[in-house]
Amino acid sequence: MPRQPRLEFDGACYHVINRGNYRSNVFRSEGAKKALLKSLGEVAEKLDWKVHAWVIMTNHFHIALETPDGNLVDGMKLWQGTFATRFNRLRKEQGHIFQGRYKSLLVEPTRLGSLCHYIHLNPVRARVCTARDLPAWSWSSLNWVFIPNLRPQWFIPESALDAAGGLPDTPRGRKLYRDYLEVLSSDAKAKRDQLFEKMSKGWIVGSPEFKKDMLKTEEELGNRIVRASADLREGSELWWEETLTDLLSEAGIAGPQILQSAKSAAWKVVLAVRMKELTTVTNRWLGDRLNMGGLHEVSRRISAWKRKPDRAVERSLGITTNYKA
Repeated sequence: MPRQPRLEFDGACYHVINRGNYRSNVFRSEGAKKALLKSLGEVAEKLDWKVHAWVIMTNHFHIALETPDGNLVDGMKLWQGTFATRFNRLRKEQGHIFQGRYKSLLVEPTRLGSLCHYIHLNPVRARVCTARDLPAWSWSSLNWVFIPNLRPQWFIPESALDAAGGLPDTPRGRKLYRDYLEVLSSDAKAKRDQLFEKMSKGWIVGSPEFKKDMLKTEEELGNRIVRASADLREGSELWWEETLTDLLSEAGIAGPQILQSAKSAAWKVVLAVRMKELTTVTNRWLGDRLNMGGLHEVSRRISAWKRKPDRAVERSLGITTNYKA
């Protein structure tokens, strides 16, 4: 049976969950948690994701996510792929990091706040810490709620605060939110009212009316999934082509030089790395368009550059990548 296509549209909200392969403690170390969070930030900035809550446990993560441009699939592929590459490189390992396909539940926007509470209380349910100590626990977005100067622009704390009684984003409002979570953590009826038992089950979190609307949307998208996929692919490739054209112009490189220069030319690697930073471009497309060889050759050259970037080449092109030697 073919996989059900992800339901994507502008402004869609999701509860995304994934676990380590064979439920392994892939995020046990602080370094692994930091790498996952760094990769998330890169994707959120690139694809304009809005993150309303997140938590990283030792063997899984949860995230409350909004996609203004309807790009969940591209973003998750980029996020998890980037993290897996870094994780394997640091440990000199190979193989799958995650247990398989991530789970994404569509969330009715009015339920986002409840989902944030559910995610923030995950460490309490796992008995990692108490509700009173949650704000000081580093590996959930609640830490960002309480320490505003830690927040990146793509993090949205208002959903959680609003859903706790319209609390303001002030020291007093944040203290009241901690008190609210402490009460909620032990109030079984309140958790049932907020659909806690359904936050990780099925494919949708919301009212019957929302489910009905989403079923209609799924049917409409399903009827034109092939055309939609082709349109999305064409749109992505136009984006990649426009970005590359701008970079070539910025570097003063003419089209014929692409074929005339060696596949391993340093300037090609710089452009490829910068393209990966700015877009969701694939290695196969870069290999074809920049005459760099097959996708594995492109991947190998990009990885080598990230380990040891040559700033002199970057300066000569007037293009800077975000990797440090």
